[in-house]
Amino acid sequence: MMGSDENDMGLSGIPLGIKNKYSELTKVDFDDDDASHHHHQQKRSASTRKYVLACAIFASLNSVLLGYDVGVMSGAIIFIHEDLKITEVQEEVLVGILSVVSIFGSLGGGRTSDIIGRKWTMALAALIFQIGAVVMTLAPSFEVLMIGRLLAGVGIGFGVMIAPVYIAEISPTIARGSLTSFPEIFINLGILLGYVSNYAFSGLPSHINWRIMLAVGILPSIFIGFALFIIPESPRWLVMQNRIDEARLVLMKTIENQSEVEDRLNEILEAAGNSNADKYEEKSVAHELLSPSPALRRMLITGFGIQCFQQIT
Repeated sequence: MMGSDENDMGLSGIPLGIKNKYSELTKVDFDDDDASHHHHQQKRSASTRKYVLACAIFASLNSVLLGYDVGVMSGAIIFIHEDLKITEVQEEVLVGILSVVSIFGSLGGGRTSDIIGRKWTMALAALIFQIGAVVMTLAPSFEVLMIGRLLAGVGIGFGVMIAPVYIAEISPTIARGSLTSFPEIFINLGILLGYVSNYAFSGLPSHINWRIMLAVGILPSIFIGFALFIIPESPRWLVMQNRIDEARLVLMKTIENQSEVEDRLNEILEAAGNSNADKYEEKSVAHELLSPSPALRRMLITGFGIQCFQQIT
């Protein structure tokens, strides 16, 4: 009887049956905690992906402006010729000047984004384009139409330059390649919308239809204005401004795995030269372009080559 009692009791004096029940209950609690944590992680991952996707889409709206302007002008120029009685040379200048002015807008956009931030550079691009589109819509003569076209070109140059930069800096590493393709996709979407606008309004009188076609281009820039209340600033730019805590908060919103946040932040700090400033020599952009390092040279050749072949084709 004594041996039987000893077998029924554990070393701690607690009956083995009770200990087994306690172990089972503890195991169930751990399983419930794991399931709850897994569900929370899945929910957070889905929310993060949606947030980053929304940021990329809103940033790419500036690219819609370029595509729309290119597409809509191909049809609107016919009615502009009828309404304003412009010459063929004036038509050529009106259509071609956009690409020339966009170059200067892109060149100025880089420095501007370093000063006021990526987010507000997109806002400035949308604002300049809006002003240009309004001027073109109300233009009573070729000269005024050209002023609006020049302003629109500057705005488009700013927007096309900053969109891929912002998306690359806001995206997690695993999705960066796909998300940075959005601006190109949205340019083609804009071209398509331009053709649709030509078709939709071509039946109106010639002194009205081209003005409506150009005015519709204001809509994407209005959406960009609303997007500014949703999208965050680039974490890289925040680091460059020594706003490290704000950069960390942005990364926590855009990276699913919290353990990667600090790793990414350290990478940005190192790239920006904040982690060990003595190791980095500050160079002007012109110096880096004219005397690039071997790694940078390969990047430049690849980037310039892709763009050149794209435009040639």
